[in-house]
Amino acid sequence: MEVVKMRERVLVTGGSGFVGSHVILQLLQSGYRVRTSVRSLDKQGIVREALQRAGIPHTSELEFCVADLLSDSGWDQACADCSYVMHVASPLTATKNEEEVIRPAVDGVLRVLRAARDNGVRRVVFTSTCGAIYYGHPLRAEAFDETDWTDVAGGDMSAYVKSKTLAERAAWDFMAREGGALELAVINPSGIFGPALSPDFSSSLELIKRLMNGSMPACPDLWFGVVDVRDVADLHLRAMTAPEAANERFIATQGSAVSMLAIAAVLRERLRDRAHAVPVRRLPNLIIRVVALFNIEMRDLVPLLGKVRNASSAKAQRVLGWQPRTWQDAVVATAESLLDLGVVTTP
Repeated sequence: MEVVKMRERVLVTGGSGFVGSHVILQLLQSGYRVRTSVRSLDKQGIVREALQRAGIPHTSELEFCVADLLSDSGWDQACADCSYVMHVASPLTATKNEEEVIRPAVDGVLRVLRAARDNGVRRVVFTSTCGAIYYGHPLRAEAFDETDWTDVAGGDMSAYVKSKTLAERAAWDFMAREGGALELAVINPSGIFGPALSPDFSSSLELIKRLMNGSMPACPDLWFGVVDVRDVADLHLRAMTAPEAANERFIATQGSAVSMLAIAAVLRERLRDRAHAVPVRRLPNLIIRVVALFNIEMRDLVPLLGKVRNASSAKAQRVLGWQPRTWQDAVVATAESLLDLGVVTTP
């Protein structure tokens, strides 16, 4: 089995990102050869340093290629001789112009799928989001599942949520029309936390950073599902090879949505003096609405204030045997990694 794995190469798009670096780490630990696409080869050092920090001193089974979601160039070469593709890369940008986010997401996934099909790739695992599942609908008590889809005409959602929904729709439409022998599996994570391997981390970790360093004097009334990045990467690997995962969606979340105030309380309880700057009060919604008039990032938070949406990962657990960590362990691991990286300091 190990000999077979060593012959198999996996392309990971967006390897310098938070999720991409963890996917690469677990693939290398499992014996696969990995090729990762980056927009610039200047990113090589970031990826190699992250892997070394995670305990992989030598990365001879890792190679880099240049490919951009906005260009056809490079994708055939990236997919050549690959058995699988992990399409993790996606733009995550706060912007007034939705097309700046939507176009790269939609066109990018189609470029990857087309190149994968043309190069005989067995299966593509696409990183979508729970945002493609539960927005644009009335709030409800029961959890959303993989049969649900975000209604992009339903209002109250960011450009990022629209981009991921439209990109996933485009991916499934492509598979139905012209996918050929290619298989697709989609992972829909909730808010991704867990240990950062490098200072290049996601917006969810930025929230923990702001809580820890005192730049957020109180907690916005935000609620979201939590999942550890290590478990997200594990689910990607399970979906990559399991026969049952072919042409299926899988939600990745640990459980019910939690509030930022609850996250702050856990950080203070578990990290004690190291979390002395973490706030203990809730920030009034009115303040966020006022700041959002001048701040694009805050503007994306306004539709989320006070709204609780839950999703169920029962399918991933039942079909693929996936078992996620607790949300408490995920957020504490986030804070500890930011302290270790020196991104957050305490006196």
